[in-house]
Amino acid sequence: MRAAVLLDACEKAGIDFFTGVPDSLLKGLCNELYDRFGTDGDTHVVAHNEGGAIGLCAGHYLSCGRPALCYMQNSGLGNAVNPLTSLTDPQVYGIPCLLVIGWRGEPGVKDEPQHVKQGAITLSQLEILDIPYMILSEDTDDTTFEKEFTTLCSALAEGRSAAIVVRKGALTTDRKPSYHNAWQMSRETAAEVILNETKDSDVIVSTTGKLSREVFELREKRGEGHSKDFLTVGSMGHASMIALRIAVEHPDRTVWCLDGDGAGLMHLGALPVIGRRSPAGFIHVIINNGAHETVGGMPVCSGSLDFPAIAKAAGYYAVYSAENKDTLCIILQEARKAAAKGPVMVEVRCSCSSRGDLGRPTTTPIQNRDALMDFLR
Repeated sequence: MRAAVLLDACEKAGIDFFTGVPDSLLKGLCNELYDRFGTDGDTHVVAHNEGGAIGLCAGHYLSCGRPALCYMQNSGLGNAVNPLTSLTDPQVYGIPCLLVIGWRGEPGVKDEPQHVKQGAITLSQLEILDIPYMILSEDTDDTTFEKEFTTLCSALAEGRSAAIVVRKGALTTDRKPSYHNAWQMSRETAAEVILNETKDSDVIVSTTGKLSREVFELREKRGEGHSKDFLTVGSMGHASMIALRIAVEHPDRTVWCLDGDGAGLMHLGALPVIGRRSPAGFIHVIINNGAHETVGGMPVCSGSLDFPAIAKAAGYYAVYSAENKDTLCIILQEARKAAAKGPVMVEVRCSCSSRGDLGRPTTTPIQNRDALMDFLR
């Protein structure tokens, strides 16, 4: 179904505010929203995480009495459960919200390992939360959609949230907005420069998405093993906390956290925790391309956010920024020296792009876990 049909139905039903966190299965919807409304106006906001998006929907309803739409990958239900149960639920404030959820890991549909469990329990989660839902498929016709959407709108009118669970390929659009920035260095180039600066005893914890896939392929290309890298295939935004604890428990090693700007924003509160604990040998790299590039490229909500300044205010010992290969090489050498006295942040400004033939890790998460733990021993 064309995403325009969904948005037109929403606007007809009085749903006139849209927010959420992008998902690859919702690329059609995200492109349609971006092309219609952008991301900097009053109608559409890309949130820092799904729970925050529910908060925006609540604020919209309190302001005007109209429900909003919140889009997310089904993994984002975890971030949204708190406000859905303690804020918007009919037993609390009774604030309606229409959820549009990308169904990653749907049973019987091949997907990546981090989506398998969440895919299996998505519908059960909605049932436990007492949120009525419809499933949108490639073969959902206009009549069926209109009938089921009307039922969901009735739930919204009763002060309840409702959900549209979107299967792979169900939402499409012809709109192809251009997501780009002014920076030239690719993320994969930056990752290779970083690998060149690591030592044999160093550990890398990389964030979910294409960055971890690039680290894996670079190791393959270089004929190196994968035991020094923890590829955080799920749990967006939590790589820095994983890396922090490894750094604390292994003060004899340098631990590199390769993070993304979207992931860093999702749980920005990790920075003061790192600053407070202040482990030596901790290098926090933020790959900043200004976009959720792994799931389609929609701009993140950071705008002009200064990651190094925030890290400095949070207690990091030193901060740096680079946007080309030569500068990055020099900065990484300085960062390693500085990290002997406390955590360091390196912001790397990259283009919003990746190889079309980028593969995925051929090892399982369990194999990744065991190899790293053996290496740390």
